[in-house]
Amino acid sequence: MGFLKSFFTNVLREENEVQTTNSFAQLSEEQLESHLSVSRYGNFSLTEAVRPSFDLKVVPSQGYRHEYYKDRESGSSVPVLMSAASSERVFEVFVDLLEPLGDVVDVVLESSHDRDCGAERDLYREHIDMPVLLSVLYEFEDLLTNDGCTGIAVLNPRIPHEVQFDEHKLLIVYGNDLARFERSFETHGVMCDDEMKFITEAEHVHSSCDDYVNQFERLKNALGMDNGF
Repeated sequence: MGFLKSFFTNVLREENEVQTTNSFAQLSEEQLESHLSVSRYGNFSLTEAVRPSFDLKVVPSQGYRHEYYKDRESGSSVPVLMSAASSERVFEVFVDLLEPLGDVVDVVLESSHDRDCGAERDLYREHIDMPVLLSVLYEFEDLLTNDGCTGIAVLNPRIPHEVQFDEHKLLIVYGNDLARFERSFETHGVMCDDEMKFITEAEHVHSSCDDYVNQFERLKNALGMDNGF
């Protein structure tokens, strides 16, 4: 299967910095293949971008919870909504979350395709018309949904609000007065659960492939980010 091929030949990363054991270390090839082939947990389906630990310390599920981002320099706190949506609706939810940002936005692309070489890339594009951005996003829906090394953020610093669709395919919203975004989540059946845990809070692995690396380069060019970081 494509996910397994990506897993074995391209990317195998653990990102829980505090972990002391690796739940994958003692697995046979058959056990590993069986675990990575599972994408559905109850009513929730993962995209191909990421898989949880073998011991399932966090079982993937759908929902959102309230958080705060604390700026260390200013000491201020910004409300945050963190969410996970099932694969069949996650891109649609992402697009709906962009509507309140207005007609002209800024975009940040994140790539960790070269992380093994010690490189992560953040590319910034200012002042892109929302209809143009949406056209590009739909063109690259597969990359944005299924590549575990690509993330995107869309923001309007004049509001200010920011919507992230990160490498783990979590949807994260920053800003004051987030009620409109909460209603958007709940319209899609992504309900509030402030006790829920996300896949990022335990050991997990990401997947990518050479085709997604090439698609990322095309996305970068389509957004006019080919001349700088």
